[in-house]
Amino acid sequence: MKKVLALFSGGCDSLISMQLLKEQGLEVVALNFNIGFGGNKSKLEYFHNATAQIGVEFISVDIRKQFFDDVLFKPKYGYGKYFNPCVDCHANMFKNAFLKLLELKADFVISGEVLGQRPKSQRKEALDQVRILVRKIGEDKRFAHLIDPDGDGIAKPKSLDELLLRPMSAKLLEETYPERVGWVDREKLLDVHGRGRSRQLEMIKNYGWKYYEKPGGGCLLTDTSVALKIRDLQAHRGMIFEDVELVKVGRYMVLPDGGRCIIARNEEENQKLDIQNPLMEKIELLECNGPIGLVEKDASEADKCLAGRITLGYGKSELSQSYQVRIGEREHHLVPLDRQEAQKYLFLK
Repeated sequence: MKKVLALFSGGCDSLISMQLLKEQGLEVVALNFNIGFGGNKSKLEYFHNATAQIGVEFISVDIRKQFFDDVLFKPKYGYGKYFNPCVDCHANMFKNAFLKLLELKADFVISGEVLGQRPKSQRKEALDQVRILVRKIGEDKRFAHLIDPDGDGIAKPKSLDELLLRPMSAKLLEETYPERVGWVDREKLLDVHGRGRSRQLEMIKNYGWKYYEKPGGGCLLTDTSVALKIRDLQAHRGMIFEDVELVKVGRYMVLPDGGRCIIARNEEENQKLDIQNPLMEKIELLECNGPIGLVEKDASEADKCLAGRITLGYGKSELSQSYQVRIGEREHHLVPLDRQEAQKYLFLK
């Protein structure tokens, strides 16, 4: 039995792709790569339920740091409309999938991508760009035993990208090695094209699946507010990995002397911003309940005190009363700033 690793984002195309190969008797393992921008809510329970209904193993792989360091700010093929390096992101996931293939002794990799479905990452040109990047990955000596560039293409594939199969649009794309040597029956794969999903939804209905994600993007890098905050923070002082939560949650503020401040909006965001960041100081309210804030360590003293006052203003405080607030290692007695007055410092109004 051949083992196949499937990139699983949670969508119906990924599920159908896995089902198609499982019906052909292959062992399928679903891989979800966490890049840190998949959303603000954990989807692990859904991932487990969705893959369990088709009887495949599920593995979550944390590549947040590697994605931040290697892809986010230096994509070879640029960004989409926002801050989304989709082509390079897909290639990076395949890189990690093929490394996992070595670890798990699998035979090839599949993806639920549909030709023409997404304007940036799934047009034919983009799929070819990903293929070139995957072929380049195959030059790593770790993959030397899998391929034979000078061979006949039957005993072994000539390049690593030939071990990448897209079942949803396979009949519209070049034949891959698994199809060529009979691991997969090409005639039982699909020829789906374009943005419509009526065909996929009909298949899901026929399969009787309960768990599947409705169509729609889920990557926060395609969210306008996140993209703008990344651009601002990167231009302001350069982002570090620990800054990722700062652009995803909270009230993002620009203070008069140029300091950046982030203030939680609820208890869930309090937990997400209760982090160690070498470039930020924590703002803690010591005499009333309220949000956690973060302000830059290099901010002016005036900006830090203002950030403390803004944080107080969003807490359970009285505007006429002074409260003790800890900012970093220092404690201050500050008067809350009226919330309406604080609105003028919001980066996105």
